[in-house]
Amino acid sequence: MSFTRRQFLLGAGSLLGFPMLADVLRATAAMPMPAGRMSVPQLAEPKVALVNPATLTRFVDALPIPPIARITEQRTHPRYADRMLPYYRMEMRAFQARLHRDLPPTPLWGYQGSSPGPTLEAMRGEPLLVEWVNALPTRHFLPIDHAIHGADRSKPEVRTVTHVHGARVPADSDGWPEDGYAPGHSALYHYPNAQDAATLWYHDHAMGVTRLNIYAGLFGAFHLRDPEEQALGLPSGECELPLILCDRLIAQDGQLYYPVSDDPAAPWVSECYGNATLCNGKLYPYLEVEPRRYRLRLVNVANARHFNLSLSNRKPFQQIGSDQGLLPAPVEREQIELYPAERADVVVDFADLDGQTVQLRQQSEAILQFRVRDRGRRDSSMLPSVLRAVPRIDPATAVRDRILTLGERDDTGGNAMMMMLGGRHWSAPITENPRQDSVEIWSLVNLTGDVHPIHLHLVRFQVIERRPFDLFAWNARRGLKYTGPGQAPPPHEAGWKDTVRADPGMVTRIIMRFEGEPGRYVWHCHLLEHEDNEMMRPFKLLPRA
Repeated sequence: MSFTRRQFLLGAGSLLGFPMLADVLRATAAMPMPAGRMSVPQLAEPKVALVNPATLTRFVDALPIPPIARITEQRTHPRYADRMLPYYRMEMRAFQARLHRDLPPTPLWGYQGSSPGPTLEAMRGEPLLVEWVNALPTRHFLPIDHAIHGADRSKPEVRTVTHVHGARVPADSDGWPEDGYAPGHSALYHYPNAQDAATLWYHDHAMGVTRLNIYAGLFGAFHLRDPEEQALGLPSGECELPLILCDRLIAQDGQLYYPVSDDPAAPWVSECYGNATLCNGKLYPYLEVEPRRYRLRLVNVANARHFNLSLSNRKPFQQIGSDQGLLPAPVEREQIELYPAERADVVVDFADLDGQTVQLRQQSEAILQFRVRDRGRRDSSMLPSVLRAVPRIDPATAVRDRILTLGERDDTGGNAMMMMLGGRHWSAPITENPRQDSVEIWSLVNLTGDVHPIHLHLVRFQVIERRPFDLFAWNARRGLKYTGPGQAPPPHEAGWKDTVRADPGMVTRIIMRFEGEPGRYVWHCHLLEHEDNEMMRPFKLLPRA
């Protein structure tokens, strides 16, 4: 796997503790960039003292479990004639929370005044309404780069628009990035829930400030269920838990710190990595569990960090689902790798561990402790050997194979850099215009040294393969010359996806049927710093011919 210099530096900070990170930055300031890489803005050294998580006592705070969102009332909607729909009012508010017992309260933003926000739950085929209300302050507490498209000074400093990641929704309820609205305003969105059970999540998606709003805490889980999944007898109730993961930098006074470049007029940095891993908004929490099976819905909501998760006793996870629902069968895995926005639905059996403790680890660092205590209750849950059929889409049915590049571009000749899709800016004319119910293959050609998690709104897709190609031949002739055979997706990627890891030097090929309503949607890199700086493009779903 290839890493940029900034990934190495900030990754080192997460392992060594932040006081050493400044030394690493100084010592490597003159390191040459890899051949062919664009120059990137240099990080400014923090002007505040930051917490070194290694100095904190571990496992002194209980793991918070986000509450289930409560229906506010029933309302009508023009699409459903006389039918009354559940209506939820979800306010985005400023609040304070202790991320660890020994830290001062941290100012945050969250849905319903918590981060993660309440978990929305719905059944397939049962639509609902959510009014997303911006009740935030009018000033942002994180550094806005007004030179980024969509974040210019003419726009309100604080603006939000919510996207339910992985939901098949009408375009006017998808969270179009340019539809951000200021404090005191709201948007009423309609969710048909006409899709299979899956672990979805919701988050802010406002143009040019998504990375800041999510870093501030604007995210939460959305669990979609269906009768077929419920009939499997998987762990449920208290034994079904969302584990929402992100990394942050925390000042010693409790404030969140977001890194900036050394140019005050252009503070954007190409990736943001923290040295503190939060699980459900806590640093090093513990959870009391019983000696039985648990279903853990793992969600990566980090700006750029990928997680490599394992259990301290080398006990395997049984992965039962990915982004868009159940896999065909459980997949036994000792490690779960999740890139930003990816999800993994896993079952862990603590049955033979009464009286013991087990740690969930990110690489070698323990981030969550399970305390196994028998309370005398029988485990009636099941882990079936067959979960749900996932019929493969036949590539022969595709009406088009689009070649789409993932690249970088330096337009100024200086340190300014933009991430690009297809070599085009967000504002360029739409070039991807599939028709409703058609099948297409998208070949994602990664010209960079980064891994890019690519997300398509509206649709679910299947991974066909990843295949190495000759970058020099592409640069010379803009033609694909493969240098090796295609690599089929591993079993844990054999289900439905909505976010795919596109590796450097590889063509990642995905196939999808464009189900859903016609309209404008987006596709983008889910490294949030990239998404905010041009690595996002609109696509238009045309009506069926």
